Amino acid sequence: MAAALVLGGLAAGVPAAWAAAPTPALLQALEAALNSSGSSDLAALLEAGPGFDPSELEARYRTLRELFPDARWQITPAAPLRDGRATVTVTVTGHRQDGAYNYQLEASQQLALESSGSRINGQTVIREQSILRSGDVDLPVSLLIPDAVLTGQRYDVDVLFDEPLKGAVVAGGIVPLTAEQLSAVESPDLQLGALGGGGLFKVVQAPKTPGSQTWAILLVHPEGIVSATKRVRVVTDRQALQP
Repeated sequence: MAAALVLGGLAAGVPAAWAAAPTPALLQALEAALNSSGSSDLAALLEAGPGFDPSELEARYRTLRELFPDARWQITPAAPLRDGRATVTVTVTGHRQDGAYNYQLEASQQLALESSGSRINGQTVIREQSILRSGDVDLPVSLLIPDAVLTGQRYDVDVLFDEPLKGAVVAGGIVPLTAEQLSAVESPDLQLGALGGGGLFKVVQAPKTPGSQTWAILLVHPEGIVSATKRVRVVTDRQALQP
């Protein structure tokens, strides 16, 4: 589960209002730095900004590299926000063999990045999720969890196996992650229960203050294990549900 938390940790921060969007050349350099073998290339493209701590990001990057040495990043343009800010989609994939276990990581974020011209100095997370699979079979699952909800709203957190269970007995659990767990890339304690209907179905409640809520999910199937994280923005304005 720890590996599934790392990408989320790379996305802490708020936008620096005075900063400009990064140029295509800077985004290219950022992608190349993420895919290089050392963190020094990444450090050269980052600087501190309001709510943006490069040292924390670099530490999480090193953690992910240790867990998945072959991790590959891709940065592509995404839809602009309603206020006109440009966004990018950052995806990362990686594989790791640990004894008899084979792990596969797939994670993605939509970010509004800020820069001072030559360096990234802020970011806003629009969407974020990660899925970590172990086992010889690539178990397909769908995270039916909203990207944003209103403060205090009750909403559905559903995680489905995309293929029929065919009599397989499965178990699962879900817990919210604290800010401390996200910061420390800690795996939460999850209590598993038997699942019916092909997945996990839960009604949860958003906090009464704006911010974000991150869920950790674990599904256990006879052919493998799936762990996932999903970040949900919590907003006070209904219009903010669509960024």
